[in-house]
Amino acid sequence: MLVPKEAITQYIPHREPFIMIDNLISATTERFESDLFVKEDNVLVENGFLQESGLIENIAQTCAASFGYLDREGEGEPKVGFIGAISKLEVFGLPTVNSTIQTVVTPMHQLGNIYLVKGESFMEGRILLGCEMKIVVTG
Repeated sequence: MLVPKEAITQYIPHREPFIMIDNLISATTERFESDLFVKEDNVLVENGFLQESGLIENIAQTCAASFGYLDREGEGEPKVGFIGAISKLEVFGLPTVNSTIQTVVTPMHQLGNIYLVKGESFMEGRILLGCEMKIVVTG
C-alpha cells in the first residue's frame, strides 16, 4: 500500500464528508489502484447502496490521489482537478454498505494538463461500473 487512509488527504484536495477513497494501493504511470470501504454514513449512500455518483467520484479521487502521489513536489497542497467529461459509462451493480470496492484506473492519453483515463470499480472480483473520464488538473 502506498498511501494509507490516515494520510490520503495529503494527496487529494477533498475533505470530509466527501472523501471517496480510503487507501491508494498502487500508482504507476500505467495503472492506479485504490480501495474504499462503504460506510452507512457516506453522503452518497442511499437505501443501503453507494450510488453511481459515488463510484464515479471514487474513480476521480483515485486519479487525484495517484496524480498527487506521482507528481508530489515537497509538502505543498495537492493539485486540484476537475472531471471534464464522462463517456462510455456502464453500470453493472452497486456496492452495499459494509462492503469494500477496489478501483483500477488506466491512464490512456495525456494532452498537457488533460488526461483521458479508463476507470473500473469492482466488488469481490465482479465489475460494478466502468467508464472513460477526462480529468483536467490545475494548479
